[in-house]
Amino acid sequence: MKLRKLLTLGITVAVSMAFSGCFRESPPQSTAAQEVPTALSSETDAGVIPGTDNSDDIFVSAYPGFAVTSESLHDGFWDGITSNTDEGENKSPQLSWEPVEGATTYAIYMIDLSTHYFIHWKSSGITETDLPEGWASSDDFVGPWPPSGTTHNYMVYVFALKVPVERVKGTVNTLSDKVQDFMDELDTDKDGNTGNILAVGRIGGKYTAK
Repeated sequence: MKLRKLLTLGITVAVSMAFSGCFRESPPQSTAAQEVPTALSSETDAGVIPGTDNSDDIFVSAYPGFAVTSESLHDGFWDGITSNTDEGENKSPQLSWEPVEGATTYAIYMIDLSTHYFIHWKSSGITETDLPEGWASSDDFVGPWPPSGTTHNYMVYVFALKVPVERVKGTVNTLSDKVQDFMDELDTDKDGNTGNILAVGRIGGKYTAK
């Protein structure tokens, strides 16, 4: 009888531990981040700051490049203030670049290359070449927020355009497999003329969530 009670107690404890493990609470995460592999989907290593050569980038290899710098990037990582996590302030990173000859306006995309592909920033009609931290509105920007304990790669693309475009496609804070199409459409102006993209600047960095 004593042996039977011990066996029953052991089974009860084991079942309780199993259910406890299944239903343990975890921090909220992006649905897109959970569904998509975290390996880099681009050949570009966002931990390296690209200069004027775009040949290694799957999105903009057809266009000449220009240098973009950021005071919000240190040792290959975006500052925590840019993130949309508990420790961040969800502020768009500071960006600077030299004016591109012939450009009247600029457009920006920020893409999480580790999620194939998550749009974090989309802005157009930009005439400045020095954007302060927090420049973008909350409608146009949502900061990095990878799953806890993981590191993702985020690339900012700055498009120098001859003339403004009617719209910059894509929805911020969503996963999209049409990022290439959205970028390519910037090359056609509102009158249907191609060759609107003069050059594309890039700057990339990583972010690790706690």
